[in-house]
Amino acid sequence: MVSPVELRSTKRKAKSLKTVVRRFTDLARREHLTYDDTSQVIAGVRRNLKLTRPGRRRRVVDRLSPSEADRFLRTAYLDERGPLLQTLFQSGARVSELVAIRVEDFRPEEGSIIIRKGKGGKQRVVPVLPELARALQVHLGGRRAGFLFEGRGARAFSARRVQQIVREIARKAKIGKRVHPHLLRHTVAQHLLEGGMPLDQVQKFLGHERLETTQIYAESTPAMIRKSYEKALLAELDEGTMSRKEAEKLPSKWKDIDQWKP
Repeated sequence: MVSPVELRSTKRKAKSLKTVVRRFTDLARREHLTYDDTSQVIAGVRRNLKLTRPGRRRRVVDRLSPSEADRFLRTAYLDERGPLLQTLFQSGARVSELVAIRVEDFRPEEGSIIIRKGKGGKQRVVPVLPELARALQVHLGGRRAGFLFEGRGARAFSARRVQQIVREIARKAKIGKRVHPHLLRHTVAQHLLEGGMPLDQVQKFLGHERLETTQIYAESTPAMIRKSYEKALLAELDEGTMSRKEAEKLPSKWKDIDQWKP
């Protein structure tokens, strides 16, 4: 049975934690904290309060479907936000990393962008598809200095402004789910894995320090299961293909099915 002293102690801790949560919520709203800012604050609070991180439940990460991603980018170009959002999406950059990219970090001849303001101060190089490289060159129009994406007064976009732009474009594209910059990062990570990119390469592409962080994207999605299923099962079916003589004995309605053709 819990003693009165233990009960009072538990209530005090619960009240203290509620105060922390309330103050943090106020701070996040007042300072417009980004996803990365929020993660760092939570990590600091957890350390100071000596809280143990709860076990993570393995799950499939939400993302845009290929058709939603295509609709999102098409709408972005119609709204003159194409290069900005295509870079955010295809580079897998965190929003804080995107707004810090400078013109000189874009290497069209090499087909790459240098992410200099990565998490933990780390730097990495991400590839750029030829289509995006051409779009960025048109976007720059010969400009050779400053931030890759600038707002008023040649200043860098704020992370908050990019979040707003993402939401605006998603609304115009009639995407029902909540779309935010980190969802685009989730989306490109899973598209790369489904396309066969090795997990350790996706880890380097995203700038994750630990492979365990990247593994959350490796949960088997329906597309990944189907791809593996077809690869394994079709190989077996190929080995068991009928001979022409056997196929001729089939009822006429089955003869045109590809799997039975010799």
